[in-house]
Amino acid sequence: MTEGAQKRAAFTRAAPDVRRQDLVAAAESVLAREGVGGASVRAICAEAGVSPGLLRHYFEGVDELIACAYETVGQRIDGALEAALAAAPPTPRARLLAYLTASFAPPVLDPNLLAAWIGFWSLVKTKQRMAAIHAASYADFRARLERLLAEAGARDTRPAAIALTATVDGLWLELCLDPTTFGPGEAAGIIARALGAWLPEET
Repeated sequence: MTEGAQKRAAFTRAAPDVRRQDLVAAAESVLAREGVGGASVRAICAEAGVSPGLLRHYFEGVDELIACAYETVGQRIDGALEAALAAAPPTPRARLLAYLTASFAPPVLDPNLLAAWIGFWSLVKTKQRMAAIHAASYADFRARLERLLAEAGARDTRPAAIALTATVDGLWLELCLDPTTFGPGEAAGIIARALGAWLPEET
């Protein structure tokens, strides 16, 4: 039996939720490798080791599948940020810094994740569901960040959250694109200094 046939046989025996997850993972992989232009039904199904017709058994089409992949990646990032919070020292400033700098370490700091994310971003302006997922994801991030800022004594939490989110995104983008420019430690230091503009002086 060929490798592809083995993959299809294993896929056939998988439970429906596993089949959906495999297709979602395949969509993310193809999007990262080929971009939006290469994320066709045929390419995604080939990545998953299934026939093209199976995709429509679980999703309305490739747009819905890519939207589900965007949601799944967002949930994975949220999980990493929550794990960083749980592991941080139990002080407001330490928790805030841990939440912001979790983007500078795996699994968030990943060039493949960035490649897929760029594909997702490119669809936000043209696909209504992608726009809604994007808006909800960033709203959730900023809301949590505002709470952490308030706990650390910040007053202007909304503009602080907007500014810090943009700074984290920019540093994460450059770290993934070219890690020789600066390192995660430098990025964390930049965030720590940026926080100083929004938090009261420590006594």
